[in-house]
Amino acid sequence: MPSPLPGMDPYLEHPAFWSSFHSRFMVALADAIEANLSAGYYVEVEARTYLDDSAGGVLIGIPDVVVAAPSAVDQLPTEIAGPIAVQVKPQPVEVPVPEAITERYLEIREVATGSVITAIELRPPKNKRAGSGRTSYAEKRAQVLGSATHLIEFDLLRAGEIMPVLGAVEPTPYRILVSPSDRRPQADLYGFGLQQPLPDIVLPLQPPDVPLRISLQPIFDGVYDLGRYHARIDYTQPPPSSTD
Repeated sequence: MPSPLPGMDPYLEHPAFWSSFHSRFMVALADAIEANLSAGYYVEVEARTYLDDSAGGVLIGIPDVVVAAPSAVDQLPTEIAGPIAVQVKPQPVEVPVPEAITERYLEIREVATGSVITAIELRPPKNKRAGSGRTSYAEKRAQVLGSATHLIEFDLLRAGEIMPVLGAVEPTPYRILVSPSDRRPQADLYGFGLQQPLPDIVLPLQPPDVPLRISLQPIFDGVYDLGRYHARIDYTQPPPSSTD
């Protein structure tokens, strides 16, 4: 059953659905690209993992040992240095435990050399907020943009910070950036809203090979149907806020 919405479904941005949607969409996109690639290329589904401690706090360690001089006790107030020893009782606390985050992305590689021709990213919530996830992604993005690798960057989350582009850009809920390496710093930014279908995009390859045109809406529809999100989402409730 298709989504009741014409394009991207904001209900999928809920944490209960986003992780599975992210994985399913990337694999479906890889399959759709692979079906149209020439024999000189292949698509690899890759993953990066890092520890995220954005909840705050410090690493658990052993505190420094403080040794008091014997005469220090004599200088304490009577109510503290008195002869009655009271057993200290522990209080329940929680310690910050870094969360292991795995992000999947795609790489179109050349069969003959294994070189990465095109990198394809779907930004998850963690790298749209300040913290190690965004730092890790920003570093990789800068490396790709400074290389001969093409970049396609999907931002299908309304909340969080967008990645920087230069010039006046019309704000839209969703964005897809296509940056062919041979055209930089020029790039194509596909912006679309809640009432618009996902666009067709042009996927650059190694010259002189002709770029591929990929229709994203049928890929999304297939993922939505196979994931049975229509039976799992309560559409009587409001969708996640764009500021969550």
